[in-house]
Amino acid sequence: MSTLEIRDLKVAVEDKEILRGVNLTVQSGKTHAVMGPNGSGKSTLAYAIAGHPKYTITGGEVLLDGVDLLELTVDERARAGLFLAMQYPVEVPGVSVSNFLRSAVTAVRGEAPKLRQFAKDLKTGMDALAIDAEFAQRNLNEGFSGGEKKRHEILQLELLQPKIAVLDETDSGLDVDALRVVSEGINRFRAAGDTGILLITHYTRILRYVKPDFVHVFAGGKIVEEGGPELADKLEAEGYEQYTKASV
Repeated sequence: MSTLEIRDLKVAVEDKEILRGVNLTVQSGKTHAVMGPNGSGKSTLAYAIAGHPKYTITGGEVLLDGVDLLELTVDERARAGLFLAMQYPVEVPGVSVSNFLRSAVTAVRGEAPKLRQFAKDLKTGMDALAIDAEFAQRNLNEGFSGGEKKRHEILQLELLQPKIAVLDETDSGLDVDALRVVSEGINRFRAAGDTGILLITHYTRILRYVKPDFVHVFAGGKIVEEGGPELADKLEAEGYEQYTKASV
């Protein structure tokens, strides 16, 4: 059982306060959906947890199994069991998908996986996500479609097996078929292990496939309402306006 505890987290970008005291606990085996309009601070939460240098922590704590992630480097956070699927994955020319993934697994585990076993695991993961075999030799994210980028993020997730996965706008830019495949990958990952998931999204469409245990509404840099899956239905019907007005 692992637990991510976010306590009164405050974050600024270039002296502008973005997060204004976020409190959230994510435990193994549970899926939390964080929903809110553009500019509410959802992605800031994801990147701040992961250690992006653009975001300055001005207060609070982020604990993973009692260890303060804010005291760790980005790679140390990954080795501690944190995973971030980015909304806009970066291109890395000259580095193949296969080499990147094997390096990532090596970095997280502290030792290189056996080449034959890694190749088998990679093929299994790619097949499950309907990814063509030649994809493994392409340069990382270079020329990838939105769907290919998101499938690759889920492939990483399944190979790395983190304790806590933060998925930032995983449904962004996906057509209906890609959304279904990516959602199935998330569900397969959930079923195979004991991992906590923090799923950040604008829309309820991915929640039709990935059922959350808890839903949190983000507005004005903090959580303004919490509930079960029924809260997502309320947002679908009524939108975010009532929360954005209240947070001004």
